[in-house]
Amino acid sequence: MQARSALFDLYGDYLRTRGSRAPVAALVRLLAPLDIAAPAVRTAVSRMVRQGWLHPLRLAAGPGYLLTPKAARRLDEAAARVYRTGRGGWDGRFDLVLIRNAPLARRDAERLAFLGYGPLSDQVWVAPRASDELEAALHEAGTGYERFSASHTAGSAGATEIVGKAWDLDRIGRSYQEFEAELRPVVKAVTGRSSDEEAYAARFRLVHAWRSFLFHDPQLPASLLPAGWPGVRAAGFFDKHAARLRPAADRYVERCLHDKGRFAP
Repeated sequence: MQARSALFDLYGDYLRTRGSRAPVAALVRLLAPLDIAAPAVRTAVSRMVRQGWLHPLRLAAGPGYLLTPKAARRLDEAAARVYRTGRGGWDGRFDLVLIRNAPLARRDAERLAFLGYGPLSDQVWVAPRASDELEAALHEAGTGYERFSASHTAGSAGATEIVGKAWDLDRIGRSYQEFEAELRPVVKAVTGRSSDEEAYAARFRLVHAWRSFLFHDPQLPASLLPAGWPGVRAAGFFDKHAARLRPAADRYVERCLHDKGRFAP
């Protein structure tokens, strides 16, 4: 687990509801159970400041960092997808984007994938739901585009065919199965006799692994998914253990935020 990625998870899952800020000493304490060393945390924080994700500020407990508005928006959107809130139904229409210029660079293509878009070709991207961040992403990519709201004339059958071209559902389905197989022993190892720190570390790894699906799975409506979709079972597994481990994890976070004695910067 890289320090920068872990910091995004930490702010999104724990610090966003605690003022979106924390002393740097607390950030070091909170990533220590994940075997991320203090120098790596500080380097990642500096990088996130340069990229406009964090803003330095002075807190009562010492130097700290606050989420920027851009970062807060991104984490709020990610949280809604991680915890599958506000998805609703589907109106049968796709958000269709035609790229005018050369194909997107890898970094820009990954940004669109994170927003829920899949490629039908190098210059045609589609999503089951329109993202409010798309226009900003394409503007930053420096590319011209045309955008349409479109439904398939062949109805559900045609829409399913489009989905099969834009996303490798077999691969995504296997990834969900692998997620459950790999994380089950991690979360099952935490029992009533485990410490809050152990529960926190296990839950952090669970959420970190689950969050990776934001880059691969557009969270298609049920009508476009194959029968027995592994993502449904994996979501139930995630929800169960994320909720079970949350109270102990929250206690550990509170102690780290207020403990001035360990891992001082």
